Amino acid sequence: MIDKRKLDRELLSAEKPARYVGSELNSVIKNKDIDIRFAFAFPDIYEVGMSHTGLHILYHLLNSMENVWCERVFAPWTDMEEVLRKNKIPLYGLESKDELTAFDFIGFTLQYEMSYTNVLNMLDLGNIPIRSKDRDSRMPLVIAGGPCAYNPEPLHEIIDLFVIGEAEEVLPELINLYSDEKKKGYEKNSFLEKAAALEGVYVPKFYEEIYNDDGTIKERRLLNNNAKEIIRKRIIRDLDKSYYPEKSILPYIDVVHDRVVLELFRGCTRGCRFCQAGMVYRPVREKRADTLLEQADSLLRSTGHDEVSLTSLSSGDYSCLPDLTLKLLDTYENQNVSISLPSLRLDSMTFDIIERLQEVRKSGLTFAPEAGTQRMRDVINKNLTEDQILGPVETAFNLGWSTVKLYFMIGLPGETMEDVLGIKDLSYKVKDKFFHRPIEDIKGNLKINVSAACFVPKPFTPFQWFPQNNMDQFYDKAKALQREIKDKKISFSYHEPRLSYLEAVFARGDRRLSRALIKAWESGCRFDGWYDMFDFGKWMDAFEETNTDPDFFALRQRELTEVLPWDFIDIGVTKKYLISEYKNALDCATTPDCRIICSSCGVNYNLPGGACPCAK
Repeated sequence: MIDKRKLDRELLSAEKPARYVGSELNSVIKNKDIDIRFAFAFPDIYEVGMSHTGLHILYHLLNSMENVWCERVFAPWTDMEEVLRKNKIPLYGLESKDELTAFDFIGFTLQYEMSYTNVLNMLDLGNIPIRSKDRDSRMPLVIAGGPCAYNPEPLHEIIDLFVIGEAEEVLPELINLYSDEKKKGYEKNSFLEKAAALEGVYVPKFYEEIYNDDGTIKERRLLNNNAKEIIRKRIIRDLDKSYYPEKSILPYIDVVHDRVVLELFRGCTRGCRFCQAGMVYRPVREKRADTLLEQADSLLRSTGHDEVSLTSLSSGDYSCLPDLTLKLLDTYENQNVSISLPSLRLDSMTFDIIERLQEVRKSGLTFAPEAGTQRMRDVINKNLTEDQILGPVETAFNLGWSTVKLYFMIGLPGETMEDVLGIKDLSYKVKDKFFHRPIEDIKGNLKINVSAACFVPKPFTPFQWFPQNNMDQFYDKAKALQREIKDKKISFSYHEPRLSYLEAVFARGDRRLSRALIKAWESGCRFDGWYDMFDFGKWMDAFEETNTDPDFFALRQRELTEVLPWDFIDIGVTKKYLISEYKNALDCATTPDCRIICSSCGVNYNLPGGACPCAK
């Protein structure tokens, strides 16, 4: 039992105590004697976690169940970790202030590979053994889901079970199963055996990997009769009928995204070859405009927010976008509520709508050409010509915008230095579009922010077989752009290559990585995604001490016939399709949007019932 008076006193030592107090508007308090207690664990700080839409959905979904109390727990920043350890205060649920050992489930969302050490640290701070085998039936079940769970193997020693795919249906199924088992006399292994029969549930302890002499995977063996050879992802087939909260928790402090979020649809039909989300979230499933208007009304009334964000992987592809945005504007414009579209493609921008949106609150525009040359845009299947980039930019300038963000990637498969310097050339052409206009039309002080992310090959993409650039190659490309971009109107920044390298290691790694992960955490690694906390030297020492070759996972070209660590997961998109797209990339051949022409990715017959435009 946590001494709450002591906790309250010690919170004053933390830089931002509001991260750790709870009791926000729309948070949920229930009786501690409730049947099942669930801790939704976000392995990053409060401000990041509270901006995550999935947290709000699942938090309120679970709390809508009478026999469940879901609380939140976030990774404490280093100052608060010191407070907790010094005073022997265990990590706790934000609502009740009960230690993590009081919960039945600890559920982690895995949004980013570089949060894995935080998972271990949060368990340790909660006095929970970090390895699954060391946790008996008296300990909480540690589960995980999210996009990184599509390759769960690097965490196989830590997590008891993974949810593969969308969790809104499977989590209540798991909880109901647990409730039944609890009444009979809960035993951990028995529960895991029954849970493994549920679609979308993966229990790592029921499998083992056998390796070839060259370190590649030879085969996966089942160790339990209840285990399935293939784990099919779970999807919500009808988003209009799926749970979506009528309210969201209102934070005490500023968070990354402090606004009402409306999810327009899930999935994407564009087929960018680097994009994991565009593959694993197929098929496309849209919400009706009426559903979204109702959700906007309830969320605005319950929170008092002054911004509504219309989100999806590509918001401009929503079929009812003009009708929806105009209805939202007509309803809320006089209430000083702004509408934002954060994820628009250049070829789907409707500037008459965007101009109207900016009447309430004007902001900069973000464009993502991803590559500087047409050849590379064809390789990645961006399906954008230079005219389709510069045309909308010019329109934006003519309508009064003067601040533009341009997002690119470096290190893409087949990239040359000429392709890299194409980023500079395209950025300069954007600048020229601003100044090559009549002098009376030039308004504002032009600012172009150019950023370059380092390409990371991800599972379930056509690029999953390609090697990542090594760090020298990344630095050479980034430094070349720094030298060449000399215009004061254009600022250039790039992502840390060493961080991207580790991301690739864990994105494409197998279960042999868990030893290095644990060693890195033991040496003090946490918050690895934060540049000022990242210690590359400790990570390399951890790999050396555990005899792990990180280059094997990040920098190696994979053979198309190789058994991949995630091959046992079925996302609906076939491996045959991914291979065909891999070969198209080698040939610089593009594949059209599947809203136009079906590319036979597989979801239309593997996952019937969704809104795939090709489904019959």
